[in-house]
Amino acid sequence: MRGRVGVGHFLDPPTLLASGPVQFPRRIERLLWHLGATSVVNIDGPGDEGGDILAKLRGREWVLQCKWKSRGPVGEEAVDEVARARDSYRVTRAAVVTNSRFSPTARRRAAELGRIGPPIALWDGGHLERAFSGLPDHFGQVRRRDYQDQAVARLKADLRSTGRGLLVLATGLGKTVVGGEVIGEYLQNNPKARVLVVAHAKDLVHQLERALWRHLPKGVETRLLTGDLKADKMDGLTCATVGSALSAAEFGYRPELVMVDEAHHLSADGQYEQLLRLLERSWQFGVTATPWRGDAYDITDRLGEPSFTLGIEEGMRRGYLAQVDYKLFVDDIDWDAVKAASIYSYGLSELNSKLFLPERDDAVRDELAAVWARTTRPRAIVFCRTIEHAERVARLLRQTPLWTGAEAVHNDLSKRDRQRRLLDFAAGRTPILTAVDILNEGVDVPDVNILCFARVTHSRRIFVQQLGRGLRLSEGKERVTVLDFVSDLRRIAAALNLKRSLEASGTLEVLANFSPSRIDFSDQLVEALMDEWIKDAASLETAFDEYRLQFPEVPFTLE
Repeated sequence: MRGRVGVGHFLDPPTLLASGPVQFPRRIERLLWHLGATSVVNIDGPGDEGGDILAKLRGREWVLQCKWKSRGPVGEEAVDEVARARDSYRVTRAAVVTNSRFSPTARRRAAELGRIGPPIALWDGGHLERAFSGLPDHFGQVRRRDYQDQAVARLKADLRSTGRGLLVLATGLGKTVVGGEVIGEYLQNNPKARVLVVAHAKDLVHQLERALWRHLPKGVETRLLTGDLKADKMDGLTCATVGSALSAAEFGYRPELVMVDEAHHLSADGQYEQLLRLLERSWQFGVTATPWRGDAYDITDRLGEPSFTLGIEEGMRRGYLAQVDYKLFVDDIDWDAVKAASIYSYGLSELNSKLFLPERDDAVRDELAAVWARTTRPRAIVFCRTIEHAERVARLLRQTPLWTGAEAVHNDLSKRDRQRRLLDFAAGRTPILTAVDILNEGVDVPDVNILCFARVTHSRRIFVQQLGRGLRLSEGKERVTVLDFVSDLRRIAAALNLKRSLEASGTLEVLANFSPSRIDFSDQLVEALMDEWIKDAASLETAFDEYRLQFPEVPFTLE
């Protein structure tokens, strides 16, 4: 499908006028990707120093100020703002972009500043519409891996036969790529269709719209629908939070295809169930890396059995995920509790509280420093228990010369501060982050090569999501080192289960240049004991706190 100038594309004047001041910069982001820009980042918000978008285009760093206008021209103040942003962000190129036009004073001001420094470009609505004509139909080329081809084919087959589909792909294997390819091919064949992509959080919805652009023809419009962003029309692709999508559906919105991101958030009741019931006649598919839930609900009740599944272990064996050097630190075992466990029938929660002694943060720091010293271009994330713990660990790390720039990331920070810290980390200016859950879903920093678990995580899903932050391959990275200061038997069960799966002989070809993953205990006596105790590792991974454990007598001397 080829987009036509002035008719229903993402840069035509009526569309830009309807986009409003918040969605207008996102359309400029999409234009920049089509023009071949890289590292496009939206910096709009309080403290943005007059810039809205940073991008690298044809080898030059740009900052753009986006000025949406319902009527009238853009004045000279916008030119001064972008000049200030250019100096603040230390880039060489600057532009003001508008859907409208520029006043004579704005053009004179740009000319004045251009005589004493780098020129400031002024792109008006006419520039944008003409630019659209010269854009390729897609930007970039999506090169699918063999399993992604299989996943797309099976999802499409299930959608055609049952109207439902489910994709389970480990983090780092490209579940959004597969979902985007299904959507792109559907819209290619059904150019007037409406597609809804729904997620549980605003930040994730924003990321999804950006990620899906590359899978769509340029003539397909996209938009956001969240609590603070509305849409006058909803043709093409709409990325929405579940609450906003439900409101639209209650007012009659009926897309032909629905994709649920992070589909493990489905439940037996609540907004997702209401939405999908209202859209019963739509084709529906979900994507997730972690299909397990903390309750008894089975997401296959809504979406059917998985159309395609590829997990962490198989992804590693095929060479599509980084290999893991995984070390569990379980030196802090209370051996008196070990003896007692053979006599009393402890519940899981009781045993955890008796078995593990508190790990000291300075011990975590020392082990982290040792790994840091032997890692090429180290980049690390430390997962902490609480916001207070994350801030405390960040302060502790900053006292070490290696990590004077360490930062904490959590939901108590303003959106602008979180964004700045994540951008600094992605750019390599911040060497190490401490985090509380915020990096579980949607955040992609492929060159992270050290993960440290300094927290208790009872949830198998959260553990796998956090582990996935380090599994994505990038140039020069083949392995990730994981330091796990474990204090929960479910975590040990998960590690033992992963170890047994990786050590099992399989029929899959292992990439020749990869040495296999290693999962080691810091104390071999503990490993022997846990191997004896935890026979049914898979079921223990998802056990509740009340789960009663029947342990055999200790099979060896502890002294």
